Amino acid sequence: MKVQETVAVGEKVPNYMTAHLDEGLWPYIKSWLTTVDHKRIGLIYMVLVAASFIAGGIFAFLVRLELLAPSQVLLTASQYNKVFTMHGIIMVFLFIIPSIPAMLGNFILPLQLGAKDVAFPRLNLLSVYLYVIGGGLAVISMVVGAVDTGWTFYTPYSSSTDGAIIMMGSGLLIAGFSSILTGLNFIVTVHKLRAPGMTWMKMPLFIWAIYATAIIQVMATPVLGITLLLLATEKAFGVGIFNPSLGGDPVLFQHFFWFYSHPAVYIMILPAMGIMSELITAFSKKRIFGYEFVAFSSLAIAIISFLVWGHHMFTSQSAYASVIFSFLTFFVGVPSAIKLFNWVATLYKGSIELKSPFLWALGFITLFTIGGVTGIVLGVISIDIHLHDTYYVVAHFHYVMVGGTVVALFGGVHYWWPKMFGRMYNEFMAVVAFIIFFIGFNVTFLPQFILGSKGMPRRYYTYLEEFQGLHQLSTIGSWLIMLSIIIMGTYLLASLFSGERASSNPWGAKTLEWTTSSPPDEHNFEKVPVVTRGPYDFDVRDPGHKS
Repeated sequence: MKVQETVAVGEKVPNYMTAHLDEGLWPYIKSWLTTVDHKRIGLIYMVLVAASFIAGGIFAFLVRLELLAPSQVLLTASQYNKVFTMHGIIMVFLFIIPSIPAMLGNFILPLQLGAKDVAFPRLNLLSVYLYVIGGGLAVISMVVGAVDTGWTFYTPYSSSTDGAIIMMGSGLLIAGFSSILTGLNFIVTVHKLRAPGMTWMKMPLFIWAIYATAIIQVMATPVLGITLLLLATEKAFGVGIFNPSLGGDPVLFQHFFWFYSHPAVYIMILPAMGIMSELITAFSKKRIFGYEFVAFSSLAIAIISFLVWGHHMFTSQSAYASVIFSFLTFFVGVPSAIKLFNWVATLYKGSIELKSPFLWALGFITLFTIGGVTGIVLGVISIDIHLHDTYYVVAHFHYVMVGGTVVALFGGVHYWWPKMFGRMYNEFMAVVAFIIFFIGFNVTFLPQFILGSKGMPRRYYTYLEEFQGLHQLSTIGSWLIMLSIIIMGTYLLASLFSGERASSNPWGAKTLEWTTSSPPDEHNFEKVPVVTRGPYDFDVRDPGHKS
């Protein structure tokens, strides 16, 4: 398969953002709406994902504001249920799941492979429009009749309550196809479009992580689609599938839902782990410790993720099943621990540069470790029975998903921002934003571990007065998180207009994306790159390369 055309010597190649700009405003806009350039598609996803993040963040702000006091502050009980449901649905299905693969994966993966584009560019464009249509239906359903079931849509309540359940489910079903197509595209691209000389053992670890994620996307997402279709069928036609009053089994829904949703946790966290491997090596100037173990642990996580869904159901399944799933829960922690230990070993005696992307990496290691350890605690059946559906679970989940995935996403955005836009941001403000975020995150979610251990249930509109102090502390922390996001958005957007121009390789990294211009040419590389070394061989100097 042909990988890359060679550009004639001396020919001026436009970068991906300025291509077609000289043809006029409408042709330029049309070129974005119909683009098959993976870099432009990555940027479109960036805008869409950022919009979802802002919407989900507003709902989170309203939830924390309401919980300032045990009695009503702003929302009614019904409105509160709808708000925390929309927060969960938007953040999980429209933000975290597509964020790194669709945004950074689309932009960076072909560049790291030395390819001209992904394997199926038009399919890539279709995935964008499916995401827009699915997200649009989800937003419309909020106006028609907001869902109040929680993001898990547990039956029998979801099959009997009012609200636009069918419309919301249809939106998520369509968005799921977007995820499937993206994953399929990445799998084929990795297999078929690697640059000459790039063997599997010379691929960057970010690609290994995206590849493992794509396997989960293709294999697990259809299960969610089937589950939502069955739920819609039951609600629309009264067919007894999950509703016990119709002869159905609500626990069956839980099995279906978590068979997708637990692998989906790794759709969220595996790409984040890939970003970590890139940041750790780039800012310690060292070859990754145990490359093979880190690479194959991504595949191990992808495989084992399909075997542990039952640890969400310790209170609704047999004791024998719970024992098995408890053991598998401990087992799935092994490949994650391998990555963590190898990252720390890589830092040992490294030439550390405390730049802002690296600070986000250190934040990830700290917060994800807390999230992982508290997850192992929940894997102990006797403890989980006490902590099930309490704020302890909320804190654990956010330490993994926000302290892990979102922190890694911010690190990746800071790392690749100069490559994507050719501009450097204000480094001092980036450090300030990280410090405020790190403090705010811990102030928000550490008290929730205490709340949960004391018996505070999650999703409750009111609570005992003895919990008010911890809830207020958690709400203050959420304001710090919001402040850091505002600061971050401000200096990143300002850099597009007044930022210092970035060199092709401002961080001195060794992967292929840093060998092309910043921002990249329309066709990525002037000529086909030939790989002669590993992606982290910092002891090998590239001939004629200037950092």
